[in-house]
Amino acid sequence: MLLAMAGEEEEKLDVEEAIRCLNAALVLQYRSALQYSLTSASLTGIEAQAVATQLIAFGDEELADARRLIEKVVSLGGTPSTDVAELRHPDSGRDALDWLIESEQEAIEALQQAISPTGREGRSEALEHRLEHMIMRKQEQVDLISRARAED
Repeated sequence: MLLAMAGEEEEKLDVEEAIRCLNAALVLQYRSALQYSLTSASLTGIEAQAVATQLIAFGDEELADARRLIEKVVSLGGTPSTDVAELRHPDSGRDALDWLIESEQEAIEALQQAISPTGREGRSEALEHRLEHMIMRKQEQVDLISRARAED
């Protein structure tokens, strides 16, 4: 067994907690894929069409990340959640973008919380890096939506 500095044992992956956290993030990840699709298809007006194309691409990436979360839950011996967080169809494009920002920030926090039980093993590090990449991608999407949402 490898020992960490100061004579402490290497931090191990907390499998049960990791599955719980991944499933919590998965519930929000399902919403992300669906909410991007719902919003992109619902936006109207010439200005909205420019961002709608981006939202379609974001939805595709969200679905791919949902599959990655499912694969990881199953690989750890868990059962993936089938629950989906609340979806909304706001009346205005501005409100729809605000909801995307709010819901994606919630998903980013859930992914961040899923890092805690990963530990320091090789498979733990791989999971941590996957989650970090998902967080980074989501934050870049939120940044773009925030710029599109900004008032002149």
